[in-house]
Amino acid sequence: MSEHNKAIVRRLFAELWNTGNLSVADEIFSPNYAHHDPSTPDFGRGPESEKKRATLYRTAFPDLHLTIEDVIAEGETVMTRWSCRGTHKGELNGVAPTGKQFTISGMTVARVSNGKIAEGYVNWDAQGLMQQLGVVPQLAKSVAAAR
Repeated sequence: MSEHNKAIVRRLFAELWNTGNLSVADEIFSPNYAHHDPSTPDFGRGPESEKKRATLYRTAFPDLHLTIEDVIAEGETVMTRWSCRGTHKGELNGVAPTGKQFTISGMTVARVSNGKIAEGYVNWDAQGLMQQLGVVPQLAKSVAAAR
C-alpha cells in the first residue's frame, strides 16, 4: 500500500505541478480533499481547489519545477521533502512580475485514503520566496543595516 500511495503523491508533483496537467487533480484528490497551508490562499476543498492553487502558482511562475528530494510512506501517510524553482513572470497575489528567479524548499505530508489524497499539510519557505523576489527585505541584511 505504501508504494502505491507514494506513486499517487509522485503524480501530484510530476503531473499537476510540473506539467500543469489540471485534469490529474480529478484522479488523485478525493472529492472532500482538505488542504492545510497557511501560506496559500484558501480555495476550498476537493480537486477544484487544487486546480486553482496550481493555476495560481503556474501562472506566476510558468517555468515552475518541483523536485522530490525524499519520499517516505507508512500506511496512509506519505511525507515528501521537495525543492522548487522558477521565474516570476506573472502576477502573484497582487505582486507584479519581477522577472527574478527563486529556489525554495518545502515539505508535504499527505494522507492517502482509498487511492486518493484526502488531506494535505504543506509547509514551505514562503518568506524565502518573497525575499528572493525582492518583495520583503532579507532579515540578515536588515539587521546588519540597523547596526
